[in-house]
Amino acid sequence: MPKPTVNPYDRDNCPLVIEWSILALIAYSIVTMILESMPSMAGHSKFFEYSELIVVMVFTVEYLLFWKLSPNPKHYPFEFLHIIDLLAILPFYLATGFDLRALRALRLLRIFRILKIARYSRSIQLLGRVFNRVAPDLLVCLLISGTLLLISSCGIYYAEHDYQPNVFTSIPEALWWSIVTLTTVGYGDAVPITSLGRFFASILMLAGIALIAFPTSFITTAITDIRNEDRS
Repeated sequence: MPKPTVNPYDRDNCPLVIEWSILALIAYSIVTMILESMPSMAGHSKFFEYSELIVVMVFTVEYLLFWKLSPNPKHYPFEFLHIIDLLAILPFYLATGFDLRALRALRLLRIFRILKIARYSRSIQLLGRVFNRVAPDLLVCLLISGTLLLISSCGIYYAEHDYQPNVFTSIPEALWWSIVTLTTVGYGDAVPITSLGRFFASILMLAGIALIAFPTSFITTAITDIRNEDRS
């Protein structure tokens, strides 16, 4: 009986040395992208150009190898992680060889390289499964938060506008106060001074604590369940 062929570029069979090498290159490309944006590094433009060329070449070879060795090459370019791989190198080719200054903003897509780490990190893949499982619960929390923000913005506006017309000038302006209060940040740039306004603030602060606790419990439970499922 013939021995089954192992694809060395398959995610589950990829040698650790390749995984860590790609991870190191991703981290390097992100660091150089950040450094390139610093005015003090303007004198090193040639280094960044050659560095970008080498990184893109390696990522291109990696992308083409995975595509060639894929068991389903027709669907390969349309899978989520492979789209991210393409977005990591596409801006380089679009901005090379001809004048496309209007498309230079596409170079910002290099930030998608950080998402390539998801291909090589089981922990990030675990988080993806967790968020997929708790998405309905998070959506409910989001809807509740939106409702509270709307009610509190209207309430604080009508309670405070006559007393602080320059602070709570409109309901959209009051929405900023509601957001920083609900998230328990409290910048202090807008503070209620009326009894009714403080009442709304108290309710919103207590609701903010509860709304932060709920998603945390959902996510923690989902992580525990998924790990138990993987072990069983």
